[in-house]
Amino acid sequence: MSQNRVPFFRPHLSDCEVEEVVDTLRSGWLTTGPKVTKFEQAFAAATRSQHAVALNSCTAALHLALEALEVQPGDAVLVPTMTFAATAEVVRYLRAIPILVDCDPITLNLDLEDASHKIRQLKKGNLSPRLALDTPVVGIMPVHVGGFMMNSKAVIEFATSHNLWIVEDAAHAFPAAWREDANAPWQLCGENTATVSCFSFYANKTITTGEGGMAVTENDALARRMRSMSLHGLSHDAWGRYSERGSWDYRIMAPGFKYNLTDIAAAIGIHQLERAEQLRQEREANAKRYFEAFADVAELELPIDDPNRLHSWHLFPIRLVLERLQINRDVFIEELKGAGVGCSVHWRPLHLHPYYAETFGWKKHELPVASSVWQRLVSLPIYPGMSNEEFLHVVETVKSICLVNSRRTRRTKVASM
Repeated sequence: MSQNRVPFFRPHLSDCEVEEVVDTLRSGWLTTGPKVTKFEQAFAAATRSQHAVALNSCTAALHLALEALEVQPGDAVLVPTMTFAATAEVVRYLRAIPILVDCDPITLNLDLEDASHKIRQLKKGNLSPRLALDTPVVGIMPVHVGGFMMNSKAVIEFATSHNLWIVEDAAHAFPAAWREDANAPWQLCGENTATVSCFSFYANKTITTGEGGMAVTENDALARRMRSMSLHGLSHDAWGRYSERGSWDYRIMAPGFKYNLTDIAAAIGIHQLERAEQLRQEREANAKRYFEAFADVAELELPIDDPNRLHSWHLFPIRLVLERLQINRDVFIEELKGAGVGCSVHWRPLHLHPYYAETFGWKKHELPVASSVWQRLVSLPIYPGMSNEEFLHVVETVKSICLVNSRRTRRTKVASM
């Protein structure tokens, strides 16, 4: 069985990354320094952004973005319930209130119609969270689930109409883009798609630095604030202080954080960034093969694809058609794992976690799409460098589980008796 083991994800590293890390180790400068600066400049160019601030995680980027935007205790922020912990927890770091928004049933991204509904309910005092009627809604934090971008124009129009800032959780969405139609130009994720866009370089992301993140923005003041607060709120960074033309002196401008990226991590990121589109194309090729392989499997619903999206394919989330199966999602996953196929679920919605249910009183019926769809979700392996043998093992295993546990199979057996 071990020879058929297929991990959920495997980082795709080349000799270039290894050599750059070795060069960093030999340089004597290991923490934030010239390679972080080089990585930031290259990433800003790759996203057509004015500023890029390298950080030790996407969570740090989200936190610093909200801090720079001066989110206050008691402020309300629209957050998708279908997301990872970080999106909402950074709101809580600042003692603000995440207003959970349901997901679109097709894309799994934040549903702007439900966001409007939540704002109306808040003003009427009909939301589960015990909030005052005058609680200000100050921002929205869209997430591009799996790397399928939302309609950025619609998000911006929504935010403008409600006087909200946008902090984009783009952890899955590099490189990704969207356009209105085939005649429109592509807009990259991070290219004026939000007030601040925050990316992840965690080990299983589309490009990696091991641990790491990036905040990009067009706003000079926000970039300065995030950069300062990423390193204890100092008046200038460590590299500047210890370079030949730097000064030993500095000023603490605010009580900041320790969120800086290291040169060791940036050394990996520089070359991952150079190969980002190549890696995306490999994931896309695997996605197309999955679409072809599962096209006739009635027990599965496949993720959305769209010619007006440049999909990063960080995830390939299938949905089980439970009415056609004799088993539930949890048993399906156990059978996958038993056959040596790594998988995951993206995600248990936030309102179904004890903290958000107990602290704010969210109920399943207030977020019905996410409450229902998450019970059917399974994310399959889709990493670059996936061998043909690994791919076929995933496909054959999924098909076998569907066939053996299909209600159609059961009816056929009963009819033949």
